[in-house]
Amino acid sequence: MSALLEVEAVGVAYGKRRALEGVSLSVGHGEIVTLLGANGAGKSTTLKTISGLVRPARGRIVYQGDDITRVAPDVIVARGIAHVPEGRRLFPGLTVADNLKMGAFLPPARAHFAESVERVFGLFPVLKERRTQRAGSLSGGEQQMLAIGRALMSRPKLILLDEPSMGLAPVMVLRLFDLIRRIRAEGYTILVVEQNVRQVLKLVDRAYLLEVGRISMEGRADELSEQEFVRKAYVGL
Repeated sequence: MSALLEVEAVGVAYGKRRALEGVSLSVGHGEIVTLLGANGAGKSTTLKTISGLVRPARGRIVYQGDDITRVAPDVIVARGIAHVPEGRRLFPGLTVADNLKMGAFLPPARAHFAESVERVFGLFPVLKERRTQRAGSLSGGEQQMLAIGRALMSRPKLILLDEPSMGLAPVMVLRLFDLIRRIRAEGYTILVVEQNVRQVLKLVDRAYLLEVGRISMEGRADELSEQEFVRKAYVGL
């Protein structure tokens, strides 16, 4: 499988603190890959670096064969990478429909707005029902659906999901993961950071384990879930 995204020996520092140290990973076309690790390991920093919000001190990021390491965030979105940040970052005072419009702010996405809205409403029918409601009045699960839906409005090829199940009830977590499977079946490629290791390893093809800014383990999800270290430290077995 050819790689859609390649992160090559990326290092990131915040002042004197090194957040990432030589991180390398790849995501193939049509894959779901997860980046696991404890709080503070550098998972969110990795996603922010891919989407251009953080500049690496060294290394490079290659997307569809092109080096995007120094490319501006809006250009990266236009190239087909959508980032759903931790905490969702919706516009709570705007309606569901207006939040979706914000996801299609670039001209190529605006040209396909009606088609994209129908695709989002097909995946998330509850958003169609709630389209005139303010985003801040939605439940946590509905807000996460809206955050993902807004990202889909930019017509991405690669979706970066940062802690999508955070703060959700267990039954909503299972529903959300089923929806992510449906999104993948629609042809999207997904890189997800997720604390719910037990569930995410059932969802993804491959996993990387990030510890203190370094990749310490990688492999197929079913293989990693059987690793004693991962089971004890992250799955709770």
